[in-house]
Amino acid sequence: MIFLSKPFLRIALAGSLLLVGQSCSEDFLDKKPQGELITEDFFNSQEGAVQATNAIYWQLRQWPTHVFAFLAVSSMTSDDADKGSEPGDAVFLSEFDQFTVTPTNGGLNDFWSGQYLGIAKANQVIERVPAITMDETLKARLIGEAKMLRAYFYFNLVRTFGGVPLITQLQDDNAPAVARSSAQEIYQQIEKDLNDAIAVLPEKSQYPATELGRATKGAAKGWLAKVSMYQGKWNDVLRLTNEIMQSGQYDLKTPYEVIFTEAGENTSESLFEVQNAALPQGGGGSQYAEVQSVRGQFGWGFNVPSEDLVKAYEPGDPRKDATIIERGETMPDGVVIIQNAVNPYYNQKAYVAQNETRSPNGLGDSNKNIRLLRYADIVLMNAEAANELNQSQQAVTSLNAVRARARGNQTGILPNVTFTNKEQLKNAIWRERRVELAMEHDRFWDLVRQGRAGTVLRAVGKQFVTGKNEVMPIPQPQIDASGGVLTQNPGY
Repeated sequence: MIFLSKPFLRIALAGSLLLVGQSCSEDFLDKKPQGELITEDFFNSQEGAVQATNAIYWQLRQWPTHVFAFLAVSSMTSDDADKGSEPGDAVFLSEFDQFTVTPTNGGLNDFWSGQYLGIAKANQVIERVPAITMDETLKARLIGEAKMLRAYFYFNLVRTFGGVPLITQLQDDNAPAVARSSAQEIYQQIEKDLNDAIAVLPEKSQYPATELGRATKGAAKGWLAKVSMYQGKWNDVLRLTNEIMQSGQYDLKTPYEVIFTEAGENTSESLFEVQNAALPQGGGGSQYAEVQSVRGQFGWGFNVPSEDLVKAYEPGDPRKDATIIERGETMPDGVVIIQNAVNPYYNQKAYVAQNETRSPNGLGDSNKNIRLLRYADIVLMNAEAANELNQSQQAVTSLNAVRARARGNQTGILPNVTFTNKEQLKNAIWRERRVELAMEHDRFWDLVRQGRAGTVLRAVGKQFVTGKNEVMPIPQPQIDASGGVLTQNPGY
């Protein structure tokens, strides 16, 4: 495996610093729920176009986008994870864990802000780069990257809130607040953006090593497959996942226990991940690892694996050890986890080993990439779509390919799945998604799209209300800033 120094990230950091004072002010959401206009004459060169696009990637690793609030919304809500830490620490996170979250929860507003900041930056590229005199192939690619990233931000929003304001153009300070579009309208825009991106983006292998981590044709197809899955468009899911699987760009050859290490970044397993870097001057990482690391030893100890997840693995499944840290465990780098850790379990997929690259600023500026879309997810989506379309042989073949990688060279564990009917195979695929993608921000949204969130989550003691908690409340500060143009979700 090739270790990369992530020079693309150095470029991305520079681009973000150029734009942060102009397009990324943290207080613009106090004025309205969307973005603000850059008035400076920035978009006048090819270099500026690249830097503006890099600034969207920079937003991916920011606190509001993929750290505390993201962990709360996408993971603590599931049966895979608990809030963690200590009972009195960050009590607002307990509201996500127990589905008592209210519109005034600050973490909820943080999540909204992080996604719309990314959308605002993407809109700048999509609207302004076309007028720049520059290499036309590069221009098309940069716009395609921006569209894929905008689609991703909107996918997070629609899964979390349902319908949200649909903003695809720049706004100045005098622009009126925008009402919520329907969830269907948001999905239509996401699909359009992703199809536009697919048409122009290169395959992963067509990028030089210095550019790994950028949006690719395969990543855009992968997101479109997932977006289609959430809408039950199984023919599209099957077509797109088949195309990805036949592209020769990805495979299941990376050992499971390696995927989440530094050596496992950007391998043939990866369709898209947030690129963090340990830069000499700092500022290239995120706190994603720190907030989940062992409390009292490395970090803050939030978003911990649940007892229910621990029990979900089949006997001998190596993925359990690669996912869950236990008290007193000796880690692969020789570190011994303290016996008196506050929580019994921690997320190993967020662990940064002592022999991995570190920022001079410490774990709070972690080099660890955040995996957002993996090839195993594609293969399991393929299995689910094939099963829904009564192509059971393809479904079970894809499912067993994931299990085969998990067991590696070991025998007597994780035997191939056999089935007697479509429903049994569907449940086997859903179960495999849980253990394969555990702690990777899919489980809650999976349960919702499968229509069984209430049944599953109430069984583990969460206060989930069917017909309400499938989505979160619209943040009250956004409703207030809109002058009441934004409306609240039912039940909140």
